[in-house]
Amino acid sequence: MINITPGEIKPICQYVYSISGISLDEAKSYLIETRLRPLAQDLGCSSYIDLCHKAKTDSTGSLQTKIIDAITTGETLFFRDNLPFELLRHRILPDLIDRRRAKFSGVLPTSIRIWSAACSTGQEVYSIAMVLKELLPDIKQFNIKLLGTDISSAAIARASLGQYNRFEIDRGLPKEKLEKYFVPHGNMWKIKEEIRAMVAFSQLNLTGPLTNLGKFDIVFCRNVGIYFSFEDRVKLFNKMADILEPDGYLMVGSTESLAGVCPRFEPQRHLRSIYYQLKG
Repeated sequence: MINITPGEIKPICQYVYSISGISLDEAKSYLIETRLRPLAQDLGCSSYIDLCHKAKTDSTGSLQTKIIDAITTGETLFFRDNLPFELLRHRILPDLIDRRRAKFSGVLPTSIRIWSAACSTGQEVYSIAMVLKELLPDIKQFNIKLLGTDISSAAIARASLGQYNRFEIDRGLPKEKLEKYFVPHGNMWKIKEEIRAMVAFSQLNLTGPLTNLGKFDIVFCRNVGIYFSFEDRVKLFNKMADILEPDGYLMVGSTESLAGVCPRFEPQRHLRSIYYQLKG
């Protein structure tokens, strides 16, 4: 078993930050051990510094990718926290659609672009797709673009496959939605193509440029900023302000706040939830 030493923590944290933007400190040494130990052991590394050295000298970049996949949290479930999806169903989408139809009267299909900025294995963005499918019986009258991105290539591959085990299904997915939107696939469940086809997936590091993504009406960036330093949170949410439509919506985690982070946003409250919009 490889144990992390006090002298290793800072350089490893610096390396993880350089490749992912995730800010770790000495208090997270257990996380580094837990998530990187299997990789280090498989490669026969004598230490975590040795693992980082191998990653830095790997010209293929595959080891760096494996470290990112291992260190990123991947914590997700269907309809996580639920309130944001109720907010989406009962307030955000109806208001947005009314404004779009009024602005582009007679022009069909009505465009809606939604981005799940750290989609992990896809549960969040598929939950959004299910809300849209149920809310819009005339869905063909809409040009819906759903994008799910994540820094982890392994997570994106699983999200694109849309296949989940019983444990993942039982975490947040109501039985009626399982029966309606999934089909058995061996000992797994696979999301139906009508939902899968609504979503595009792409690997993306949020510390990089975002302008090439285009503009969005709604952005879900929940429980992402908590892994960034304050300075990087400022940069992240300013970049998101740049790609959000002027009347668009930003959703962050229930324990997160943009107060003091990005004054370009102001909070709005509905259904015991807070969402953010650009200041007029």
